[in-house]
Amino acid sequence: MDLLQGITLGIIEGITEFLPISSTGHLIIASDLLGLPATDSNKAFEVIIQLAAILAVVANYRDKFTFRHTTLWMKVAVSFIPIGIVGLLFHSQIKELFSVEVVATMFIIGGLIFLWVERRLKHHEPTVNDVEDITFPQAAIIGIAQVFALIPGTSRAGATIIGALLLGINRKASAEFSFLLAMPVMVAASGLDLLKHYQDFIGVNAWPLIAGFVMAFLSAYIVMRLFISFLDRWTFVAFGVYRIIFGLLLFYMVYAGLISTEATA
Repeated sequence: MDLLQGITLGIIEGITEFLPISSTGHLIIASDLLGLPATDSNKAFEVIIQLAAILAVVANYRDKFTFRHTTLWMKVAVSFIPIGIVGLLFHSQIKELFSVEVVATMFIIGGLIFLWVERRLKHHEPTVNDVEDITFPQAAIIGIAQVFALIPGTSRAGATIIGALLLGINRKASAEFSFLLAMPVMVAASGLDLLKHYQDFIGVNAWPLIAGFVMAFLSAYIVMRLFISFLDRWTFVAFGVYRIIFGLLLFYMVYAGLISTEATA
């Protein structure tokens, strides 16, 4: 991997990680277009840029990391439990689910669900308008919804946000809880991957790693702030439409032979 490739993937990871559009599908296309095979060293690189995205959450919500917000973090912990258990018990089976076709299908299904949810919200006013007011039972249900994100292409952010919206939590609070919940999920997933691929960093050119890390952090930090501002005025309809179009594009690229399913597995 060269410097430009590292920067490009870092930016894509940062932009897509916290939006409800699944970073997986975008990294599939980007890696394929950049001619990057799914080697162990390239998988290790993805772990590094995910850690940068985690730091962006800390930077954006540093005011939440105090004892005054202990109850909020207890709710985040409750929400993490379902995916933590399922991910640990069925890690190997989940890996076997991966294919570009599955990713594309889940993009489209997720897009349709977002359009349906937004249509439903027109007739229901939110009952929770602040992330601190999310209850423990609601946190648990959001955690169950997050389990669906284990299906490639579903989007962790998308699954948690949809779960929150259906519980009567407003768009902004749903997104913010999704951001905070990303931390334990990504730390756990990245930690397991680091243990698996740590040896792949030996002898690797450090500059693409450093550049990718920095760009992932900066782009994630900026996108998170812009996303919250966007939700003050707009809905998730645009993301639903985007997901459907992107899923169809993935299907086209696969069946037109423009993207390799083996290179991204």
